[in-house]
Amino acid sequence: MVSLVLGQLRRRPAAFAGLAVALLLAIATVTLFGSLAAAELATPAAVRKAAAGPGLMVIAGAFGEIAVVVAFFVVVNALGFALRQQHRELALLRTVAATPRQVRRLVRGQVVATTLLVAVPGWAVGAVAARCFLAALQQRGMAAPGLRVPATPVPMLVALVAALLVGLAASAVAARRISRIAPAAALTASSTEHARTGPPRLLAGAAVLVGGALLLRLAATRPADQVDKAGQAALLGSLVLLVAVALAGPFAARALATVLGLPLRLLVPGTGWLADANLRGYARRLSSAVVPVAMLVGLSGTMSIMTFTAEHAAAAARTSAGASAGASAGAGAGAAVSAVTSATDVWLRQAELGMLVCFATVSVVNTLVAVTADRRREFALLRLVGGTRRQLLRMLSAEAVLTTAVGVLLGAAVAGAAAAAFSTAVTGSAVPSVPVATCGWIVAGAAALTLPGILATGRWAVGGPATELVGGGRD
Repeated sequence: MVSLVLGQLRRRPAAFAGLAVALLLAIATVTLFGSLAAAELATPAAVRKAAAGPGLMVIAGAFGEIAVVVAFFVVVNALGFALRQQHRELALLRTVAATPRQVRRLVRGQVVATTLLVAVPGWAVGAVAARCFLAALQQRGMAAPGLRVPATPVPMLVALVAALLVGLAASAVAARRISRIAPAAALTASSTEHARTGPPRLLAGAAVLVGGALLLRLAATRPADQVDKAGQAALLGSLVLLVAVALAGPFAARALATVLGLPLRLLVPGTGWLADANLRGYARRLSSAVVPVAMLVGLSGTMSIMTFTAEHAAAAARTSAGASAGASAGAGAGAAVSAVTSATDVWLRQAELGMLVCFATVSVVNTLVAVTADRRREFALLRLVGGTRRQLLRMLSAEAVLTTAVGVLLGAAVAGAAAAAFSTAVTGSAVPSVPVATCGWIVAGAAALTLPGILATGRWAVGGPATELVGGGRD
């Protein structure tokens, strides 16, 4: 089994690149915040109290729990595409009497091997980031000057264990389909797609959607003097909603593609019709592409709108307090809102947003490259029936635009729901203050990742001898 695992890694290193980067980020992130927690535990209480702020343990816990959830999401996505790249090999193993348990062991072995390969660089990145992050906190008065990151391997070991647990949980999810189908059907499963999303997946998506709605309700009902708790509940609720989007992704993506595909057909009748038919006909593939885009837009939009809403609420509270002599009733709420809009708190949210965007960017790039590269045989067939490379690239351009639009709309819906819950807690109104320019940059960033990623990979995928690619399957 060990030789088989290492052989697959050597034969298809590009297929595991996205998984390796996702696991490296997970190890680095847990090492970073584990080191901060160790720094506080190893420092006397008198030294720790020399600075204001929530404390390193609180910061590490708040950042760490969000990071683990997002890391699991990204690792599942990356591992799924790594398995798609070796689908035929795994199917052949099933046909020569490999059991489902052996296939799952092979996938687990690949995850463990990839995790061990990236452990050392992940530790190094996390250790350096911990020292830089602690220095930034000290510079802003949020950590005592006497705090130092201790030279202990415990955070690194915890990070390795956490990455292994995330990876193994992801392998159980990703390997489920290939290990459960019949051996004869496994060889043809890679070239077909179920027409509908299965009832268990839709039920799971509905259950997760209810959980996300409950978290948003919790955020909306927080008192105005608990703005930080409302913000954490809203952010966690947006993550849960994104998981629901991922589970119900094929259904939601097909519905949105149907609506958005009509104007595309009218604008570019030939390539628009083919692009629309491709996206609606392969809803799982479309869902795989749009969910990371939705995650990027949803998380970035949620954080940006919540910060802007809190700043506006703080400004309104200060104006009201200055204009009214009887403003003491709202003084506590105004002070709480002002506290969460301080420069240090805004910086913390920006740092958290930067971490989440790193994970989301890895997921977007890896997914789009893998999805497009996986279609070489499809493009070769189109070339054999008369399609030119230029026509295929035009079709891919139309698909890229539609994919971006679907992902942005799903992410905007999640961000809007989370921001509305936070705004209800802070201002009493479900209509948040929206930073239009910032949201425009978020959409532009999503497009800048999606469109070039699809088109650059597409230029490579439409090349090569069509007859050989059709005859040999995946390259």
